[in-house]
Amino acid sequence: MSTPFRTTIADGIAEIILDAPPVNAFDSAGWFAIAAEINALGANDDVRVIIIAAEGKGFCAGVDIKELAADSSAILKVNRGNFDTFKAIHLNSKPVIVGLHSFVLGGGIGISGAADILVASECTRFGVPEIDRGAMGGGAHLQRMFPVQKVRYMYFTGEFIDAQEAYRLGAIERVVPRDQVLSTCREIAATIASKSPAMVRIAKESLTGIEDGNLEDKYRWEQGFTYEAYTMGDSQEARDAFVDKRDASFADK
Repeated sequence: MSTPFRTTIADGIAEIILDAPPVNAFDSAGWFAIAAEINALGANDDVRVIIIAAEGKGFCAGVDIKELAADSSAILKVNRGNFDTFKAIHLNSKPVIVGLHSFVLGGGIGISGAADILVASECTRFGVPEIDRGAMGGGAHLQRMFPVQKVRYMYFTGEFIDAQEAYRLGAIERVVPRDQVLSTCREIAATIASKSPAMVRIAKESLTGIEDGNLEDKYRWEQGFTYEAYTMGDSQEARDAFVDKRDASFADK
């Protein structure tokens, strides 16, 4: 598989543009490559701020369900790739700004919830349809964005919320037209890049340190339940139904 993103660096600002048509759903190798790139940019002295945005129909549809439908044991690699990516963002020494558009699902939720600042297009929609895909995961990062009860509602129903509701709940810094997402991210990044790199670094470290709980530990807890889900027949049926584009038929219905 070719690299599912492209990177540029200019004026202290690194941009990672996710580009894996049609929906930016990444297999395990793709997730590991994204994590490695974010970590490398964090260690690059020429970089002061990192922007993550995307091409295509939506920001990120999460993991490649077809990889998991073909081999359920691949969940271990996928889990690790997701974990490494979200950790690379959350614990990066550089601020990470994420520009969102259209659908934000699965791993897209993890990227967003791990980030420092979010900009969203007016068409952005957030969802955690894992309950319909035979998996768990994403609640820890979603709870960093939205209140507990909203997260549970989204989790149990699989329903989406839009950018305006996410803005009302405080997760989004700005909601802008689709064609202004990247330029708005760059505007914010330029302001941050003009500050003392040393002061920005310790500011991020201090803010991360005072967060409620350990995001990485909470996400690993969740991933244990994803693995448990993958031992259930309902989980395989949910994935097969998604790939086959049909309604799932669960044994206990």
